[in-house]
Amino acid sequence: MKSLRARIGLWYAMSATITLAVLFVVGYLLLETYIQRDLDFLNKTEFEQIRARLGTDYRALTPQIVDRRIRETTNYASVLFYINIDQPPHDILFYSNNLDGTPIPDVPGKHVYNTFVPGVGELRVGEFIMPPFDVTIGTPTRQMRQGLTAYIEVCIALWTIMLLTSGLIGIATSRLILRPVRMIGETANRIRSDNLAERIAVPSGKDELFDLVRLLNQMFDRLEASFRQARQFSEEVSHELKTPLSLVRLHAERLLVEGRLERRHEDAVLVQIDELARINQMIDELLFISRAEVNGVKLNLVNQHPEHFLRSIEPDLRALVEHRGRCLCCVHHGDGLVAMEEKWLRQVIFNLLTNALRVSPPNGTIVMKSIVGDGNWCLSIEDEGPGLTEEQCRRVFDRFVRFNVQAGEDQGSGLGLTICRSIIELHGGSIRAQPREDGPGLRVSFELPVAPPVIEPSQVVAQPLLGI
Repeated sequence: MKSLRARIGLWYAMSATITLAVLFVVGYLLLETYIQRDLDFLNKTEFEQIRARLGTDYRALTPQIVDRRIRETTNYASVLFYINIDQPPHDILFYSNNLDGTPIPDVPGKHVYNTFVPGVGELRVGEFIMPPFDVTIGTPTRQMRQGLTAYIEVCIALWTIMLLTSGLIGIATSRLILRPVRMIGETANRIRSDNLAERIAVPSGKDELFDLVRLLNQMFDRLEASFRQARQFSEEVSHELKTPLSLVRLHAERLLVEGRLERRHEDAVLVQIDELARINQMIDELLFISRAEVNGVKLNLVNQHPEHFLRSIEPDLRALVEHRGRCLCCVHHGDGLVAMEEKWLRQVIFNLLTNALRVSPPNGTIVMKSIVGDGNWCLSIEDEGPGLTEEQCRRVFDRFVRFNVQAGEDQGSGLGLTICRSIIELHGGSIRAQPREDGPGLRVSFELPVAPPVIEPSQVVAQPLLGI
């Protein structure tokens, strides 16, 4: 079982029922022992009556007189006792009438035992020495066995009830016991890179949970300090780099303006300026990602229709695609309002589209699908490129990760998809990449929650967004 609560409940139920079963077995053995002891006492009492009936001169009595005296004593108890008397080494001297001539079996070396007599059943037998006679008295165990059977039936019923009850009690108890652990897990799950200041509430009692919470909080303290130092280092380095980079670029541009360089030197300076611009852009992107991770980027969210938003940026998207010699197919279905900031979502869509253009073959088609339904707005961009593996799809949003880079192609910064993920998460959504199902290529999609419906006095019905 994967659930600790289920395992604790099962262990409790098993331990309780096994303990009860052991107690029932011990009770059965004790009850049987006490009943047999009572039967032995009855046999002994009957023997005392027989001995008193025979008198002290029983050795001088003839067998006929002995038979008559004992039979007078035993006839009234024929339902309860089975008696035979023998006189070793001779034959049996006396049978009680209820034995019908069948002797009670003898077990050598034992004076108290259980035996089975054909036609009579099981007897609890006591053998008593009354020289020169051996008196064997047996009492039926039928009532004892019936009582023990009833005891077993009651025990089974109680054991079944105990099994069910202990299972429920075990589940409830485990839930109560694990409640602090669940609270620790929930709090630990809320502690992320943007919420490192939160801590787990320390329980009052100084037990194992107290030590566990204290250790976890100490670990979070160290993590928070490490994150703070890394973030502070990143921001400080980024700010400190921007000034010297700007100065280097300024001096390079001044050399170009003065016109004193040879042609080959001018080309080298132009390359330097381009690389400086790329480094500045990378620094800006890293600063944005760093601020986004700690919710340092504030969005101005406005509820609007995704279809209106897509219609406003469609001409720019189409111009970019056609300039690269590809085709764009836009499809939108559904209606609803989504809280968004156009500037950031526009950047996300252009980043995704630029990546799709980079891997699409000449004259290839890029499909952008927009669907509003089931409480979400889902927008996906599909290309006809080589695609990615499942493992690459999981890593594609990490920093500085790039796949399918061709020789001589602009390497970029490797931060575009990371920025897309940060922007989508700031909007309360999610983004993912997966291979296309209908052919080669990659499908990158994001989902944003739909805002609660708002009744507008005048609502413009927009036409479906379709274009190729």
